[in-house]
Parts: sequence; C-alpha cells; structure tokens
Amino acid sequence: MAADALARLVARYGQVPVDAAEVVVSLGGDGFMLQTLHQVLHRGIPVYGMNCGSVGFLMNALNEDDLPERLTNAQPAQLHPLRMFAVTTAGAVHEALALNEVSLLRQLAQAAKIRITVDGRVRLAELTCDGVLISTPAGSTAYNLSAFGPIVPLSANLLPLTPISAFRPRRWRGALLPSAAEVLFEILESEKRPVAAVADSHEVRDVMSVSVHEDRSLTATVLFDPGQGLSERIIAEQFTV
Repeated sequence: MAADALARLVARYGQVPVDAAEVVVSLGGDGFMLQTLHQVLHRGIPVYGMNCGSVGFLMNALNEDDLPERLTNAQPAQLHPLRMFAVTTAGAVHEALALNEVSLLRQLAQAAKIRITVDGRVRLAELTCDGVLISTPAGSTAYNLSAFGPIVPLSANLLPLTPISAFRPRRWRGALLPSAAEVLFEILESEKRPVAAVADSHEVRDVMSVSVHEDRSLTATVLFDPGQGLSERIIAEQFTV
C-alpha cells in the first residue's frame, strides 16, 4: 500500500533528496514515522505522515489530492527526545535517542531488580519487576499506556515513569516527573538478572546502569491536518472507551 502510494505521489508531485527537502512526507504506520523522525532529527526538517499502517496515531489520513495545500495548512507539533546513556556490564557506553520511550526489560525468566534515582536522590531502592519505562508526552499513548501509565498532554512538561508488571513494591504504579529530571536506573544483581535497555528501537543488552534525560537542544516537528493536531489526539485518547 505504501509503495503504491509513493509511486503515485512521486509521479504527481515529484521528489527531491532529503537534504534538499523543506518537508518530508512519510508513508506508513507509526513505527515508520518514528524511523523517519529519527532520520531527520538533526536536520530540523518537519515530517508530515500519511497513514498506510494500522493505528496511525502520529499520521494523517491518506489523501493524495492537494498535497501542497495540505502541507501549507498543516499545524506543527514539536517533540523533544529523551537521551539515553546505557553502560553495559562489560563497561561499554551506548548513547541513543527516544521519541517514544526508554524502557528497561528483563532478559531472562527471573524478574529484574532496579534502583531508581531522580536528580541524585534515590527514590526507589529496589523495584522488582519485568521492567520499567520513562516516556515522552507524545509516547505516553504508546507502550506507556499499555503498561497502565498515565497519558500526558504535550504542554504538561511531565515525563511518565511507569513500572512494567511490578512485583515489589506491589502497589507502586509509577510517577510523573518534571521534564527537566535526570533519571538513573541501576541494575541490581545484573549477572543473575540481566536487563536490556531500549530507546525506541535501539536495544542495548546486559546493561548495568541507564541514565535518561529530556534533550531540549533537539526538536522533532510533526505536521498534522487542521483540527487533528497531536495535542487534541492525546486529549481525545483519554476519553476512548
């Protein structure tokens, strides 16, 4: 579907290399949209998505007519990524960006044990769980929502911190952190209970510690049709039954 739509759009409107583009049109689903945003994140090029996938939360409707006019009238939403620094048990340091979330996940059958520090203060000495994630507001409707985390409006300047199948503390449901927070996850018993860290689709296995903060020096701009902006979609998602 996406390949056919691409061929028709190129035949109708033409195409230029990404480096020469004023706007990138992404054809696919939300996963491909994230890939596109990562590709242009350091170039500052806005991205207009058209849904050729399933959910399409970050996408507009597929409509091949009047594309230049739609791009001119589109409303921008600006997203700041999370920056992850993951240190493995072998001592390697991996850096990655996430526009949805950074998640820590157990690799084997045993539950993970994780210490959580926020801005230099230990907030949870030991979380026994399948994992834990920290999300951007835009990503709060994705994996975070599936893990029963709160949906956060774009303007809230908050980052949801959400456990995944927490065993101890049994009733801890997570926290809402200010967007300026520096979060450190330390893996306890890392050899016995190995953990992987994932920033969107970038996975690092056998991590010993993971630090995460929002990077406001980088901005991804997503374009939406009038009346269908991301802020409205996030609010509407809270009333979906």
